[in-house]
Amino acid sequence: MSLAASELILNPDQSIYHLNLLPEDIADTIIIVGDPNRVPQVSAFFDTIELKKEKREFHTHTGTYKGKRITALSTGIGTDNIDIVFNELDALANVDFKTRTIKEKKKVLEIIRVGTSGSIQPEIPVDSFVLSEFAIGFDNLIHFYQSKLVEHPKIQRAFMEHTQWNPRNSDPYVVSCDEHLADRLSSDQVIKGFTGTNVGFYGPQGRQIRLTPFDADLNEKMANFNFKGLKITNLEMETSAIYGLGGLLGHKTLSMNCILANRPNGTFSTQGRKSIDALIKYTLDKLAE
Repeated sequence: MSLAASELILNPDQSIYHLNLLPEDIADTIIIVGDPNRVPQVSAFFDTIELKKEKREFHTHTGTYKGKRITALSTGIGTDNIDIVFNELDALANVDFKTRTIKEKKKVLEIIRVGTSGSIQPEIPVDSFVLSEFAIGFDNLIHFYQSKLVEHPKIQRAFMEHTQWNPRNSDPYVVSCDEHLADRLSSDQVIKGFTGTNVGFYGPQGRQIRLTPFDADLNEKMANFNFKGLKITNLEMETSAIYGLGGLLGHKTLSMNCILANRPNGTFSTQGRKSIDALIKYTLDKLAE
């Protein structure tokens, strides 16, 4: 059945609506970053760049690194943007734009987030790298989809009981990365973690300037949560949606986090750009192996 114009929205040049990309513009391996300015920071390591496109906060560079074709794409901040990016990337891979029909044979993309994050465990220092094996989402994005197919309900229930979760908030959901990607990008240079994905940077992450969060002890409760040895390590704003939508769509996903802040120690990196560059180079090298 042909997809209606209101559902699969294409630009006059037949590119996908928000990303402004054609199917041939993207590689099968995609590095996503939040900040549009970080796209050239990634592609600066490329050996060749074949394409540069941008629209709104979505900037894209596609090129090669050590012979491997890779796309760097910015998402902007937040899980709502991940909803746009993942649905449109999947359409680029798995929808025939000429007939507006879903392809019978599905392509599996590798999508790796390279981003910044804050640790909530004192022993995880600034400038370290955290590979998110699991993520817990405090947004409600994947509840609009068939989310039970990818959730870990026992961890979710234990977390809500431990934190005495505010019933006015969305129910947290726990999702996991692609194990094969995690194996490829693991080494003694990275810490395996359980990432909390927040719906904001200030109150939802326990920061106080003039407004006091509803539960001022939530970060401490999260840091003390332990499910069979699984502890929440860091906070950011996209990973749970990446794992949730990636799992539902059948793509391989992973989140690599550069720790810029240590919340319990009150410290912040003095060499953020250098540390992010190091994580980008590490990720590219692992993908190109």
